[in-house]
Amino acid sequence: GFRRWAEMSVFATVGTTRFDALVEALATTEVQQALLDLGFSRLLVQRGHSGTVPKSAAPGLTVEVYDFKPSLAEDVAQASLVVSHAGAGSIMEALRSGKPLVVVANESLMDNHQVELA
Repeated sequence: GFRRWAEMSVFATVGTTRFDALVEALATTEVQQALLDLGFSRLLVQRGHSGTVPKSAAPGLTVEVYDFKPSLAEDVAQASLVVSHAGAGSIMEALRSGKPLVVVANESLMDNHQVELA
């Protein structure tokens, strides 16, 4: 089939934390279908210590997952949209890249500085 030159992709990161709620949401058919409806064809998830491993639940959306990498810069640079936990490092990396950014606060953290950062 015809493949667009510029693939629309979402990169989601939870940093070094465990953020099951975000990773589980990304694994749902509803979220994946919404991404497809918005024109995205690829979802890359950096899941950190989260227990869930998202798989493709919506035909037409490629889902790739990894735990950690030394640097997220390449994944941020290749993304059309970044979805991030509210960690300062992840937010700054996305903002420096100039990419559209959606920040999701991890309200399960004990000392919840993420709500203040978000």
